[in-house]
Amino acid sequence: MGERPMNTAARATLARSVRVEEIMGMPISIHVLNERGSLSQTAERAVEACFAELRDIERVFSTYRDDSDIRRIAKGELDSADADARVAEVEAACRAAAIETGGLFSAMWQGSFDPTGYVKGWSVENAACRHLAPLLESEVAVGINAGGDMQLFTAPDSDWRWNVGIADPRRPGQVIATLEVRNGAVATSGSAERGSHIIDPRTGRPARGVVSASVVDDSLTRADLWATAAVVAGFEDRSWVGRSGTRTGIVIADDGRLTRWLDGTSVDVVAVDSALG
Repeated sequence: MGERPMNTAARATLARSVRVEEIMGMPISIHVLNERGSLSQTAERAVEACFAELRDIERVFSTYRDDSDIRRIAKGELDSADADARVAEVEAACRAAAIETGGLFSAMWQGSFDPTGYVKGWSVENAACRHLAPLLESEVAVGINAGGDMQLFTAPDSDWRWNVGIADPRRPGQVIATLEVRNGAVATSGSAERGSHIIDPRTGRPARGVVSASVVDDSLTRADLWATAAVVAGFEDRSWVGRSGTRTGIVIADDGRLTRWLDGTSVDVVAVDSALG
């Protein structure tokens, strides 16, 4: 998670405090920027409460824990009506997402409900808004990074900007573009890090054609949803961009072609080293 300073003098007075925990099988980091150089007791409590909520979400929704509600439902050990109330909430949201994306997203896998592709963005956004956003009363900026997906906040009286680097999928360790965000979310999906793990629900086969899709939106839930949908749609299909309502983004084809959009208008980019404006 990178950032552009407000100005040289302002940067000199700001310090970053970072807390990291391994939750949901990935490192999740919380970043707090202020002029004090340390976290207040209020901020410490908020950070811990945020992590605690995410650990609780993992307890309910993890597909890797035999005792999670999702696994117990899949094994027939637990009726959905008796599960944690958040399961029904996510089920309803996933049904709506499948309709909204025109079938580019589905939480059903081999006959079972598997909301893995939805829960991360949803849970991180909710926990961040509940516990971290209120810290802006005393902090300059606060953000959470969950395996590269981010929900970012900046205080109203600050001109701080988060400068988020988009990894180049063809050159590990390199950045292909940067996205400037004051308040909002950035999510990236694709095969660059984990291989062809995203399944096209329309065919049951791995999605092909897009190696990386990054989406910026107010909501991490929606940014994550549409990043996944972009990968499933493939590079040639841009029909989803207008109806997604997302701010901007960048999609990179497995042959190196690149397209971006702004407020629903897509533009092909010839030079893949170009930075997003």
